[in-house]
Amino acid sequence: MKSIKGILILALLLVARPGMAALTIEITRGVEGAIPIAVVPFGWSGAGAAAPENMAAIIASDLSRSGRFEPLPDRDLVSHPTEASQVQFHNWRMLNVDDLVIGQIRETGPQQYTVEFQLFDVFRTKRLIGYSFPAHQSELRRVAHHISDLIYEQLTGGQGAFNTRIAYITTTGSGTKKSYTLLVADSDGFNPQTILRSGQPLMSPAWSSDGSEVAYVTFEEKTAEIYIQNVATGARHKVASFPGINGAPAWSPDGTRIALTLSRDGNPEIYLMTLANKSLQRLTNNPAIDTEPVWSPDGTSIVFTSDRGGSAQLYRVAVRGGAAKRLTFDGKYNAGADFSPDGKKLAMVHARNGAYRIAVLDLDSGLLRVLTDGKLDESPSFSPNGSMIIYATDAGNRGVLAAVSVDGRFRQRLSLQAGNVREPVWSPFDRQ
Repeated sequence: MKSIKGILILALLLVARPGMAALTIEITRGVEGAIPIAVVPFGWSGAGAAAPENMAAIIASDLSRSGRFEPLPDRDLVSHPTEASQVQFHNWRMLNVDDLVIGQIRETGPQQYTVEFQLFDVFRTKRLIGYSFPAHQSELRRVAHHISDLIYEQLTGGQGAFNTRIAYITTTGSGTKKSYTLLVADSDGFNPQTILRSGQPLMSPAWSSDGSEVAYVTFEEKTAEIYIQNVATGARHKVASFPGINGAPAWSPDGTRIALTLSRDGNPEIYLMTLANKSLQRLTNNPAIDTEPVWSPDGTSIVFTSDRGGSAQLYRVAVRGGAAKRLTFDGKYNAGADFSPDGKKLAMVHARNGAYRIAVLDLDSGLLRVLTDGKLDESPSFSPNGSMIIYATDAGNRGVLAAVSVDGRFRQRLSLQAGNVREPVWSPFDRQ
């Protein structure tokens, strides 16, 4: 697995040198007290029997995946209003629905549409929000995710993260026919885009702070190297190819630097690289293995994994340098950290009774909470709004992705039809 174990695998690979379907989502644990909401199929005005996308289904799926909402099944909808004048609030109150979403899609030209939606508070008989969006056919799913974000924010007060993306690595085949693929997909697993396919291992994808680029480790040249690749254009460039280990890239919040693990001086240590000129600052200096750096959201410190205390634990060091402070003391293995967006929590892989599970450490109280119950859960990554954590796990002898709410009450599994899926990382909010 990634972390200390991952760096050892990386080292073994160095010593040894001489297709894809959309993710499908299964809710494995629901949340009691989720907000009951009805999302009515959108009206359609255009050529053909149906709109090119089922906007209501996308929105209902988004809201359900958040764990905060319980959409009414289509079979239980009492009517199909598409305009405010058609809404009969008393009918929806009888179903104990708190909120109602209606909308329309109008064709305005070849592959051009206008999407309208309205959100109503059923018990107060009041419209809460309503918007209209022009969209090309290729943008309809993105518009649906944006509508989900608006609904989520209106009803919870928090920012939605449906209109974001995930990067992950898949492996297919075996032996000499084994193939590794780095992909980027919408947060619901749709629209997977191949970033790189290789017959050699790919590892440690990491998003840039603006979501436009991904850094990763590749063994295309039979040795570990770090590349940065533009997601939209595919253009890429090499940033680290030093002798030995080049691993675990992590972007600074301002996008000007990356933290990485290098063994160029003989031992795996944490370095900071300024991307403009590739200058290096060595941050750690210890005979132990130091790896998996992650930046604090304010950019002032780095948390990393180290076995300097005799077992894999998390440590924190200031970006300006200085002594590292140990953060984890519960158990003999805590590794692979990711900061929550507010900087108050750390997700990590925590070993307990021989099982590797996802846990969250509250940095103020020091309280560690285990969120999952798998045997090999790894690579946790916070959603950009901090409400969910995506991670890799095993199911039926296959690698799959899963997600858990930060309080552990809601879980879902994301599966591919073929191959093993590993090392997910959630994108930041789009700044473009």
